[in-house]
Amino acid sequence: MAQQKKGLIARMLEGKEKSEEYARSTLPTNRWQLFWDIFKGNFWKLVKVNLLTLVFFIPLIAVILISVLLSNNNGIIYPFGANLGVGYPAMPGLQGMSERLTLQSGFMMYAGIALASIVASVGLSGGMYVVRNMVWTEGIFVTNDFWRGVKLNYKNALQTALFFCVVLFFCQTMINVSAYTIATGVVSKTEIIWLRISQGASYLFISVAVMMSLWMIALGVNYKMGFFTMFKNSFLISVGTLPQTIFFGALAAIPYLLFLIGGSFITAMAVIILILFGLAYTLLVWLDFAQWVFDKFINPKIQGAKVGRGIYNRDGSSQLTGDDSASSIEYQRMILSHGKSRLVARPIKPIDDSLQVYELPQAFTREDLKRLRESKQNIVEDSEAYAEEHKNDLRYVEYNRQFDERERALQEEDVKGKKKRAKKPPKMLGE
Repeated sequence: MAQQKKGLIARMLEGKEKSEEYARSTLPTNRWQLFWDIFKGNFWKLVKVNLLTLVFFIPLIAVILISVLLSNNNGIIYPFGANLGVGYPAMPGLQGMSERLTLQSGFMMYAGIALASIVASVGLSGGMYVVRNMVWTEGIFVTNDFWRGVKLNYKNALQTALFFCVVLFFCQTMINVSAYTIATGVVSKTEIIWLRISQGASYLFISVAVMMSLWMIALGVNYKMGFFTMFKNSFLISVGTLPQTIFFGALAAIPYLLFLIGGSFITAMAVIILILFGLAYTLLVWLDFAQWVFDKFINPKIQGAKVGRGIYNRDGSSQLTGDDSASSIEYQRMILSHGKSRLVARPIKPIDDSLQVYELPQAFTREDLKRLRESKQNIVEDSEAYAEEHKNDLRYVEYNRQFDERERALQEEDVKGKKKRAKKPPKMLGE
């Protein structure tokens, strides 16, 4: 009984990785599976990350709520569309006054958003670092990693936030100015058309800025690069993956789209989701998708970059480097140079209590030594019998097959390389 308890405690401490049934094939094989695996297995860590991030977003949320309340309040106080002439500014009419108030309040709102973004960037930098480590399936300590992420990524997060604030300010100001100009009726029909075009262009620029900001977040937490390099790459990726970017951007924005539906129940549900895991969910969806894009287009071209973090490739291809890159070939050659792993290539019987080594008493005889040798021999024979019985199990056969195939492939690659070098005459010194 005591031995069983000991074994149970050992399994709890060691985890399933020590058990015979454990295999890498149990890991997620694609990014969709990885998302659900993280969401279900690390839900409370996501809640903790979300709460830490949300604390720093409180000023930004407050600015947005105040702006919405002021806008609604203006609609109640001012009787737009009529000129009562009592208690209102001395204007020939209230035509365009709504747009004017929107324009004026916009300046204050975007100034507040810019200041609040400085604080929100703290939460963003920490949250995206923790979630990125989850996507990489690295061990995390939420609080410690959160502050480490702030230290490493705050600059990138702040640059991204300020970039978006600047674009949003100028584009929204252009939209408000155009709306005010059209409402006052002081422009011709041709000028109205151009103002409408400028409004459409402003909305387009805001949409592009949203996508670029999302990619700047993902690039900033995965790679070391300056702002202008990050800006250029985010634009190229946004254009190159436009359909996927729009789809996953919308998928990541689901918690916030609920606020647009309206209704007390839906709004209350949206608030609960936002408090519990809304921000962490957005980061998880986006960074999981971004990792797929990086593995497909960027990481295979970077020497030493890791590909397929957090997922298992059933075809046996390398997860650490691009399969067709020079670094991949070097990596595989290094692995093969160490030979087959005895822990994977052949069956090893799990430790149990069926056979035990005979313990010598303090005063032992030749008979005791003989029993000791026999007990050791029995264990060896039992292990060999187990290995013989399970040598044709699929996982051992598959591992040995893949190892032999990679070895042959690398040998063929070496032969091709030698032939290619033989065809090319060596350059003389000074050529």
